[in-house]
Amino acid sequence: MNRKNSAPERQAAPLLDDTAKQIIEQLQQDGRMPYSTIGKIVGLSEAAVRQRVQRLSDTGVIQIVAVTDPMQVGLFRQAMIAISVDGPLEPVADALAEMDEIDYVVVCAGRFDILCEVICTDDASLLELISTRIRTIKGVRNAETLVYLKLRKQSYQWGTR
Repeated sequence: MNRKNSAPERQAAPLLDDTAKQIIEQLQQDGRMPYSTIGKIVGLSEAAVRQRVQRLSDTGVIQIVAVTDPMQVGLFRQAMIAISVDGPLEPVADALAEMDEIDYVVVCAGRFDILCEVICTDDASLLELISTRIRTIKGVRNAETLVYLKLRKQSYQWGTR
């Protein structure tokens, strides 16, 4: 599952046993943790952990990726864009999901119809994205930009609750 492309439609969540949840929690702490180490923690062999991680990955329950600090790779402007749409939401969400600068798109309820997070090199590239690409998508009525000034927390360790 690639966040840039539209995510697969959510189906009934697969039932995870306690061992699968423990494996996920270990990988959230360190995505490079050796399967042998995870196996010792959860009480399985290295091969059994490898098979379980592969199954969790194949079914879309998890994905193991490198997460970068945007500032360290030259992407100095981040923002959330709240979009109001006239007409169908899905075509607008799909068009947004195709843009490389957009890493998160969600159709939502409330004051706005779609929220998307953008990561750009600078203010000029953010302006170009909003003015010439987002606002010109058929159906976009309004796009309100909330520029990030300082990141206080970003976590991917919500566990399996």
